[in-house]
Amino acid sequence: MANKEKKSPETGTLDKESEVRTLILFNDDVNSFDYVIETLVEVCEHDHLQAENCAWVAHFKGKCPVKTGPYEDLKPRCEEMTHRKLTVEIR
Repeated sequence: MANKEKKSPETGTLDKESEVRTLILFNDDVNSFDYVIETLVEVCEHDHLQAENCAWVAHFKGKCPVKTGPYEDLKPRCEEMTHRKLTVEIR
């Protein structure tokens, strides 16, 4: 997947907030699968099967990309998931 980059007409620099980013969910030994699935459905708008698959990938591989989009869309989702005690980051 390629990043979309916009250059500011005034400065000619890249607009980092418009780049396509990825929200990554990391495995933990604290939260239940049901809780992680419920959070992915509510916060990332996954259907149940997609959320379950992401939970399993994170469990077995240590991390899973759960959402892509511009930073300004992912930031509130990341904050909410962090508030719900899941380990996530935007890359």
